[in-house]
Amino acid sequence: MEAEDKPFIRDFNFIFPSHKNTKAFAALVFFYFANSDGGVGMTRYKRVMIKLSGGAVAGSSEFGFAPDRLEHIASEVMSVVELGVEVSIVIGGGNIFRGNMAESWGIERAEADNIGTLATVINSLMLRGVLKAKTDKEVRVMTAVPVTSVAEPYIRLRAIHHLEKGYIVIFAGGNGQPYVTTDYPSVQRAIEVNCDALLVAKQGVDGVLEADPRTNKDARKFASLHYNDVIQHNLRVMDQSAFILARDFRLPIHVFNFDRPGTMRDIGEGQNNGTLISEESILQFD
Repeated sequence: MEAEDKPFIRDFNFIFPSHKNTKAFAALVFFYFANSDGGVGMTRYKRVMIKLSGGAVAGSSEFGFAPDRLEHIASEVMSVVELGVEVSIVIGGGNIFRGNMAESWGIERAEADNIGTLATVINSLMLRGVLKAKTDKEVRVMTAVPVTSVAEPYIRLRAIHHLEKGYIVIFAGGNGQPYVTTDYPSVQRAIEVNCDALLVAKQGVDGVLEADPRTNKDARKFASLHYNDVIQHNLRVMDQSAFILARDFRLPIHVFNFDRPGTMRDIGEGQNNGTLISEESILQFD
C-alpha cells in the first residue's frame, strides 16, 4: 500500500514532521496492531519493560511468595499483553535475599550480590510458571548467568526475536555482575531490546513524591518530571546510575502504584497514571 493510501499515517507525518522516528515520539504515536482475538486496537507503546521488585511477590510478608500477589502480578501483566503490547520483565530478589542480611552475617558485597542474582532467577522462574498457567503464549526466561538446564542464556538478538513473535520475556540474573541493583539491568535490557518505555511498579506509592510520605504526610505527587528535575531535586526514583542511563537514551519512565488493579493497562492505553518522566515532560504536580 502506498503512503497516499494510508491517510492516518500521512496525516500524522504532516502534523508532527519533526518528531518522526524518535523514541520521544513513541509516547505520542498510537500504534495499530492485531490483538489476541484478531481485532484491531490502539496502544500507546509497542514494546515495554516492566520492573518489579521482589517485594511485589511477597505481599505483607517480608520474605517468600504470597499466592494472592502472584495472581495479581500475572493478571496485571496479562492485561498489558492483551492490548497487543510486547512485554519484557525484570524482577528483583528482595523477597529471598537482601543486602542487610549479608551485612549482619559478614558476607562480602560481591558474594552477596551473587546470591541476590540467583534470587532473581528463582523469582523469574516462579513468575514464568504463574504466567504460563494463565496464557497459551510463550513465556521465556533469559539469564545473564548460565543456568541452561532451566533457562535460556541472554542473547540480545534472540530476545528481540522472541518479543517480535509475541513471547513474554523475563530477564533474570541482573547483568551478570556484582555491585549493581536490578534497576540497572532493567534499564539496560530495555534499551538493548528497543523498548519504548520502562514501567516501574511500586507498592503502595502512586508515583514520585516531593518528600518521603512517612515523614511528610503533605508531600505532593508529581504528575510529570523531566530527567533533570529528578537529579536537581534529588528525588528517589531508582538507582542513580540506572536513571542516568535512562536519561542518556531518552527512555520514558512511568512510576506507578502496582497495587491498584488496571494501572498498567491504563498506561498502555494512554493515561498518565502515577508519574511520567521523559525528555518532553516538565515538572508538574498532580
